[in-house]
Amino acid sequence: MTGQGAELAPRTLVVWVPDWPIVALSRDGDDPIDGSLPIAIFAKGEVVACSPAARAEGVRRGQRRRDAQARCPHLEVVVDDPVRDHRLFAPVVAAVEEAAPGVQVIQPGLLALRAKGPARFYGGEAAAATVLSGAVAAQSVDDVRVAVADGAFTAEQAARRGTRVSDPLRIVPRGAAGAFLAPLPVSVLDDDTVSLFTRLGVQTLGAVADLGAERLSERFGTRGARLHALASGHDPRAVQARTPPPELHREVAFEPPVAIADQIAFGLRVPAEQFTRRLSEQGLVCTELRVVLTGEHGERSERVWLHPDAFDAAAIVDRVRWQLAEQGAAGRGSSGGRGDPRGSAAATSAGLRSAVTSVRIEPEGVDAASHHTARLFGSGPEERVHHALSRVQAMLGHQGVLTPEIGGGRWLAERQQFVPWGDRRAEAGPGAGSSLRRESDRPWPGSLPGPLPTVVFTETVQVAVLDVDGDMVAVDGRGTLTGEPVWVTIASGGRAPQGRAVSRWAGPWPVIERGWDAARARRAHRFQIVDDEQAAWLLVCEEGVWTVEGRYD
Repeated sequence: MTGQGAELAPRTLVVWVPDWPIVALSRDGDDPIDGSLPIAIFAKGEVVACSPAARAEGVRRGQRRRDAQARCPHLEVVVDDPVRDHRLFAPVVAAVEEAAPGVQVIQPGLLALRAKGPARFYGGEAAAATVLSGAVAAQSVDDVRVAVADGAFTAEQAARRGTRVSDPLRIVPRGAAGAFLAPLPVSVLDDDTVSLFTRLGVQTLGAVADLGAERLSERFGTRGARLHALASGHDPRAVQARTPPPELHREVAFEPPVAIADQIAFGLRVPAEQFTRRLSEQGLVCTELRVVLTGEHGERSERVWLHPDAFDAAAIVDRVRWQLAEQGAAGRGSSGGRGDPRGSAAATSAGLRSAVTSVRIEPEGVDAASHHTARLFGSGPEERVHHALSRVQAMLGHQGVLTPEIGGGRWLAERQQFVPWGDRRAEAGPGAGSSLRRESDRPWPGSLPGPLPTVVFTETVQVAVLDVDGDMVAVDGRGTLTGEPVWVTIASGGRAPQGRAVSRWAGPWPVIERGWDAARARRAHRFQIVDDEQAAWLLVCEEGVWTVEGRYD
């Protein structure tokens, strides 16, 4: 085989956690998805990771969504989230770095490091691989593969071809990388040229290596030389050890566990100040804060809090108080969140059911501190409004100051949402705290396009729409009017009904919801009517009953 005189690649140790996106998904949030179910993670319409149960049903990486769901109709579809994968893989990387520094994170779930140092320290490559495998397994990772070979590419392929039960560790002897790679399919190169190789009958890495570096370089340039080096086991890439990021998070452990929110907040004041000081030393401020509460019985509450400007120590303590109140942990003897009247009443809600053993705060989003400095000639009205509302919210609690937002939905009343000051729109239904999620970026067939009415009637206001004969106008099953509207009677503002002539009208526009559910199905028609006083109304006809949904001013 060609390339025998080439210099051997440095010995590299690779640690691989199979299906890490699925593992991360099963660990994320208060109510994680069960990783034993058929799950597929999609990016750009293709499967990028799937659970063992999904693979058993025939789901594979690279499949389109339609093909994957055809093989597994009950497949759980999840959108790819690289941020989640990196965030949850960080503790695993930290555990490996404690055992052997100089780690390169190739991708979430896959890391590499030079094998020479750990092998000398632990007494051999096999011993070093065993130690690192144990460090990853200590992070509650059930399946971990470790391999050592000449170069990161060969070690990665060796790790991916190990089996957890019978062969969790694989060591490719020095100089044997080419022989190990030769029978592997050319698709492991993960390059655009793979399809060309297969069309030319080059099916294995050994066949690619036999083409010779000169011929591949002549055809593909520097990329061809790199492909030949990979296929022949002479990976020229060295491990690029990362510089560990500064420890910006803070964690407070309570021994014995604490069940009173005031005591938890008091114990968090100094760590919160240290947290903001560490960020300041890096020239950063925290704009999104992740708070993780752990209960005595192992339950966990995790939430990301937002701030309209940047978190200081007092704001961090307030968010921890509010999360404790919402989760119901530490409700006994609590005063809520600095005047939060909900206090222990929130203890009946679902969430932590035992005393708190630890509180962890970490920055989810940061920004340059220079973007949040005071202005030269005063803070301006926006800063004064922010300061006043934040002070009121600190006294009344998280839900004490609400701002209106427009969310998703088909009906105007349900699109009105109230969001706590400083938060993004929670995509909830009408009223703060609703559990009904209404995402505004969804299509919502039948929703009213802009411009929207300026007045929305949340309470039912019935009207009468009459034709020229004085009969009530209705919409039949085909969506056709029984008569042309010429007269409308509307009662508004507590006044007696007033009859008005219809000068112009448009409609009907059907709104059909939940046709598959007889108990919740709804079928109605919208109309826009302008009366003789030039007042424009948005009316709804549902089962022969007319109501006012909005008014245009």
